[in-house]
Formats: sequence, structure tokens, C-alpha cells
Amino acid sequence: MKGIADGISNSNWLLHTGSGLYILTVYEERTRAEDLPFFLSLLDHLAERDCPVPATIHDRTGVALRTLRGKPAALIEYLPGVSPTVPSTAQAFAAGAALAGMHEGAQDFPGAREPDWPAERMLAIVDASGSADLATKARAVCKQSAPALPYGIIHSDLFPDNVLMDGERVTGIIDFYFAHSGEFAYDLAVAHAAWSFKSDGAHYDPAIGSALIEGYESRRTLDRNERAAFPLLAQRACLRFYASRLEEWTTLPEHQRKDPGAFERRWDFYETQGHALFA
Repeated sequence: MKGIADGISNSNWLLHTGSGLYILTVYEERTRAEDLPFFLSLLDHLAERDCPVPATIHDRTGVALRTLRGKPAALIEYLPGVSPTVPSTAQAFAAGAALAGMHEGAQDFPGAREPDWPAERMLAIVDASGSADLATKARAVCKQSAPALPYGIIHSDLFPDNVLMDGERVTGIIDFYFAHSGEFAYDLAVAHAAWSFKSDGAHYDPAIGSALIEGYESRRTLDRNERAAFPLLAQRACLRFYASRLEEWTTLPEHQRKDPGAFERRWDFYETQGHALFA
């Protein structure tokens, strides 16, 4: 058994056993125990539909969720592959296609879940930051409405480090702990903001951004309303990660903190140039 250092919410180990490799996750206080049946059943549902996600390992009575030393825990399938640190266009295309496949696979999933980051929570954090200009911009983004868009279970956190790849092939989509019911195009906007910029958020790579969208549309075509709403959805995605990073700045150890400004800069891009993404 070997501890895995990545991740900030839960504790993970890689288990080497006589029957193969598995991941043991012990859920810490940042993950609500009442949400775990949703997450674990979603993994099994997607795995049964040949999506590249880790299936859960059930015990002899069919139970996937256990308790270890007073904490909820689960054993899941180990998937090979490495997360790309500097994605290529081919990898971005494959990630976009895998995301669309996940949306298709979850269409008949019976569960539902509210988002962890509703507008009220994000606005409260931005208000507390003391930036009146940013608070005004955040309220404008949350206030704008889009027509009803295709909707279902979404990942909502598809950063490159949540995608495992073997070369240009996606071998795994992991960390579904922010999954909820939402707009498919919003999920793509989250991925677009996460994959298409340098880490400082100041430099957009149009080849990566285009490849991600093209990969997605190779499996599921965006409709006219989704394309029109995409800049707004991307700004909301940037607000979400700006707010979460700002909140974590005061709660996480220094080595785990991430710059909120990197998503403020992405936000500026989508506000001023997002309309040209589908031109």
C-alpha cells in the first residue's frame, strides 16, 4: 500500500494486491458523507456504459461504501495513465470527446444533485474580498440569463489533472466529487477554461481551445443556444474557481494554495473575446 500525495480533499492509497491494483479513498471532512452514494453509484453507472471512469469495488453483500476507523471509505478500480501537464491538441481533442461521451452515458442516470457552488455562495466570497469592481462584475454575470440548455449530470471539474491519458488516448476521468445536475455546455466551458490557458491565466492557446471543442462536438454537437451562451457560461466557470481559490487561500496550507487571479484573468478573456470562439 502506497500513499498518494495528490489531492486536497481526501486521503488516497494505491493498493497492490494478488488480484490487481486498486485505489483506496478515505473521505475526509471536506466531502459530505451524504453525497457519497450519489458519487459512487454515478461511477458504476458510467463504467457500465463503457465510459473511462473507475468502477467501485463492492463487497460480498454488494456494498461499495464502507467505514474505516470512523470515516467513510471506498475501494475503486485502478486506471492506468498519466495526467498531461502540457496538453497537446490531440490530447485536448480526446478529452473533449470523452467529456461528451460522459454526458451521453449519464443521460439515464436516475440521481440528481445540487451544485456545490451556487451563485449566492460565490457572491458572498467575492463581496468579502473587498473588491467592489469585481463584486459588481460577479453580480452581472450571475444575473444574466440564458435560454434553457441541454441538461444532465456533469463533472464540473475537468482539469487536466482529472484526466488520465496513455499518449493521446483517454484512459480515465477521475474525481467526480463536484459532479452535479447542470448544463452540458457549462461543463465544457469549465474544461475550456482549465485546458486552454497557461497556469497564470494570462495566455490563451487557441489551438488547444479549438481542439477541445472539436473533440466534444465529434460526439455531441452544441446547439445554437449553447454556442451563444458559451462566453457567459465560461465567465461563470471562472467566477466559480476564482471564488473557491479565494476561499481556500485562508483555509489551506501554503503549498496547496492556488492563485485566484489566474481565473480572474481568464474571466477577462471570456468577457472581451469569448464571442469570437465560435465565429
